Amino acid sequence: MTTSTGAPAPGLHRAGARLPIADYSRRLWHRRWFVAAYASSSNAVGYESSFLGQAWQLLTPLFNIAIYYLIFGVLLHTNRGVPNYIAFLSVGVFVFAFLSSSLISGSRAITGNLGLVRALQFPRAVLPMSTTLVALLQLLNSLVVLIPILLISGEPLTWRWLELAPALALQSMFCLGLAFTVARIGARVPDTTQVLPFVSRVWMYMSGVMYSVQVFTRGHGHWVSAVMTLNPGNVYLTLARNAVIVGSPASPGMWLLAIAWSVGLLATSYLYFWRGEELYGNV
Repeated sequence: MTTSTGAPAPGLHRAGARLPIADYSRRLWHRRWFVAAYASSSNAVGYESSFLGQAWQLLTPLFNIAIYYLIFGVLLHTNRGVPNYIAFLSVGVFVFAFLSSSLISGSRAITGNLGLVRALQFPRAVLPMSTTLVALLQLLNSLVVLIPILLISGEPLTWRWLELAPALALQSMFCLGLAFTVARIGARVPDTTQVLPFVSRVWMYMSGVMYSVQVFTRGHGHWVSAVMTLNPGNVYLTLARNAVIVGSPASPGMWLLAIAWSVGLLATSYLYFWRGEELYGNV
């Protein structure tokens, strides 16, 4: 029932209306266990149609490492200035895969779950949170392969490896911010999911996955060094490498930069996603 102005009658609320952000966040917190369960099940069924199943979570980055090592390390010699290139490249491939997966899967968080969105009333932020958690689980599973690669390549196991935990926590916050942003954009512009793989590939080439940004930017203009250093892809790769590879130091400024990217993007993107809450059921 509505009044003559079209507003809901006193005591009634318009169906699908956007909740105040405090109430919205409270409901989202109450569904945290659903996020975990949904992400776990999505991760489990992601490769069920293939013969090797979950093994592809590890085989895909391993094949990428082999190909990138052959092309960039052996043929193009981008390993110059990097003492342990195998460890350097492996960390880069696995850690950047988390960024790329969060970006691409996040763009399908709404459009890939339209039946759920239209049938049930719940905070839609659950969906990009779930896609990001799936990407994080895949990264954590990949440590089963990454850690032996590091040890076999000669990296010592030290207490500094514990820094990987806060580095990945900050990266997870940034990835969630990415997912919130592209989830709303993808809900309104379906072609987003077709464009983002190309964006991800360009971003990877600019983030120092296969080469050292410090070595590459020597002799280039200051702006080139600034852009590539401030690039969040490079920031999170640098922190991860600093934790597990000897001779890959990360300055306190790099940690502050990571915090700024993580907190800034997550806060603004959460608000951006929340403001579009009423639109998602009409995709």
